Amino acid sequence: MTTAPLTRTELAGLLTDAAQSVSGILSTEYPTAADRSYLHPVLGALAAGPQVVGELNDRLEGFVAAEPCPATPAGLFTLASYASALGWLTESLAELTASVDQICTHVGIPTEPHDPIVGLRDHTDRVGEFDFTFSALELAAIRTAAEAAGLAEGDYLEALSKSLLAASRITDACMEISSGLLEDAAYVRDEATDHVWIGDGPGSLPTLVRSLLARMEAAE
Repeated sequence: MTTAPLTRTELAGLLTDAAQSVSGILSTEYPTAADRSYLHPVLGALAAGPQVVGELNDRLEGFVAAEPCPATPAGLFTLASYASALGWLTESLAELTASVDQICTHVGIPTEPHDPIVGLRDHTDRVGEFDFTFSALELAAIRTAAEAAGLAEGDYLEALSKSLLAASRITDACMEISSGLLEDAAYVRDEATDHVWIGDGPGSLPTLVRSLLARMEAAE
């Protein structure tokens, strides 16, 4: 049975729903044990991310498998935007997973005993590399958390800093992906024409495709 192509409103809704799913990753809370508190900034995204990727992949497969297969300018534009978002999110979550693995490996390595206050001060100086600063009250809380985690204060602070950095990266990625999807949804709904959307200018490409191309050029 052949079904009618999705309307622009339906295509825009597909992108909007995807944007909401991606942004929802950042609001996910995950219970964190006291001995793993340094991972709290990333556990929510780490827990919710794979599920969102799976859901988006299922929707994409359903969209591509629909009859007729997306062939209109608006449909192709939507497909490019959606696929770019899914790929970007998958890559970002892989980087997050790798960062968490590195943190876990680091805290699992035995450390030589050293003066905890000196260790904390040394690692506090290094936090500047990550653009994170802690108040005296926060440092006192870190000492307590480090004791609960069975880590030297400096090691705990380094693990927490890396966790915050990883959380910042996945947050930036999810916000950019979600924002791009919403921009593309608005274009499909309000501005897309019936002409072929692929052209010579960058404005003919979905927001996320342009962002990915810019990232690739910057990496070269």
